[in-house]
Amino acid sequence: MWDSTMFLSTLTPKFYVALTGTSSLISGLILIFEWWYFRKYGTSFIEQVSLNHISPWISGVDNTENGSGSSSSSSSNGSQSNVPECKVWRNPLNLLRGAEYQRFYWATTKEPLTYYDMNLSAQDHQTFFTCEADAGRSEYELMQSAWRERNPVLRLKAAHTAIEKNPECASAYILLAEEEATTILDAEKIFKTALKIAETNYKKSQALQHQGSLMEAQHRRDTNVLIYIKRRLAMCARKLGKMKDAVKMFRDLTKEVPPIMNVLNVHENLIEALLQMQAYADVQAVLAKYDDISLPKSAAICYTAALLKARQVADKFSPDIATKRGLTSAEMAAVEAIHRAVEFNPHVPKYLLEMKPLIMPPEHILKRGDSEAVAYSFFHLAHWKAVEGALNLLHCTWEGTFRMLPYPLERGHLFYPYPTCTECADRELLPSFHEVSVYPKKELPFFIIFTAGLCSFTALLALLTHQYPEPMGVVAKAVLNSVSLPVYFVYDKIECLLPSNILLQLSRI
Repeated sequence: MWDSTMFLSTLTPKFYVALTGTSSLISGLILIFEWWYFRKYGTSFIEQVSLNHISPWISGVDNTENGSGSSSSSSSNGSQSNVPECKVWRNPLNLLRGAEYQRFYWATTKEPLTYYDMNLSAQDHQTFFTCEADAGRSEYELMQSAWRERNPVLRLKAAHTAIEKNPECASAYILLAEEEATTILDAEKIFKTALKIAETNYKKSQALQHQGSLMEAQHRRDTNVLIYIKRRLAMCARKLGKMKDAVKMFRDLTKEVPPIMNVLNVHENLIEALLQMQAYADVQAVLAKYDDISLPKSAAICYTAALLKARQVADKFSPDIATKRGLTSAEMAAVEAIHRAVEFNPHVPKYLLEMKPLIMPPEHILKRGDSEAVAYSFFHLAHWKAVEGALNLLHCTWEGTFRMLPYPLERGHLFYPYPTCTECADRELLPSFHEVSVYPKKELPFFIIFTAGLCSFTALLALLTHQYPEPMGVVAKAVLNSVSLPVYFVYDKIECLLPSNILLQLSRI
């Protein structure tokens, strides 16, 4: 005991400054790492290591056995719940790379698309526009490599080479219209050229489709190319203000039944075009066909249904009057429809109410995620503004007077619980300069708060010790002596109870 007292008495204030400063530095580094890990992965590193490694080790549970035993069940459960919830879908309203995304990059020097998003598009294009019958045909083999190529210059060069080899290579014209055309008009001209070629190729392969599996695959490819070009032409007409032509083309496309139609979701293009024309009765007719429980829901369907309900009451709606007299049946229906939409995708209201800045929509979206909210709001914000009072009703319902209104019980089964995997997928789909919306808002983990407090406390001690070395030295010695008193007390009790020779033998071990 006297040795420890002598040791404490020899410690200088510089030692305490170094001790507290080092502790502050280490805890600060831990805090920075914990914050970075939480921002990137949404969880605490220390907490994850404790739960996954330290706790099983202390409890004696073998991680390998547990992991092998649970992998099959987790994979089976995941295949039923997690995978469908986090499936990435092609954005029905995706923009043209050359005429829209590229012009955004020229204006801002910010990349609007991520490599992950473009890789998904490359996979889609290979699925849509290539087939087994392309083997041995140099122009189509060139296009197969062009869809996989990351460098846009090499992609365009391959498309031009393919057209030189075969002027009837429709997929090469698609690539040029998508990426080389710098205006919507230029893209439309190229797509019209591609349409003539695609229709000719489709008729040829249609007559030969029953002559073997290769011809059947070629006809399926030609069908995909034709439908894709028609859809893009309709979208060009929509952007150029030719609304009647666009709606007619979209209506014709919705009557098609090939498998590609399940991916393109053309009915959402039709809904958006009809809203632009303010043909609300036609929009309601489309919703009646597609807003079905057996079909995959989308923000476009849910929020358009809410907009139509809000339109009936929004122009005369007053939150003060509604609070006093209660909601009418029409107002209740509108509020419930908004609740239903927000329940499906809670990120959308921030963009519609312009509480978050909009960015260019990605080429792929995650349903119920921030990427879907960006894509929906980018095109539909103008439609909400066109309905007087609709945004006011949305604001009141979302975070105002009627936010706590209970959801109707009979509709509680429409949606699964909000998936937990959306944040990671949205970070892959959306550019790095966009702040991804997270739902539900995650609280800071305990260890981040703890390390922040520890860092602040030790930094304060280091500062005080540097400014007032002698008083802080006295305080530190007093604290250390008080902490060591219980230890010495227990040691003295053990020394009294046990013979001295046993303690001597133990000290020699």
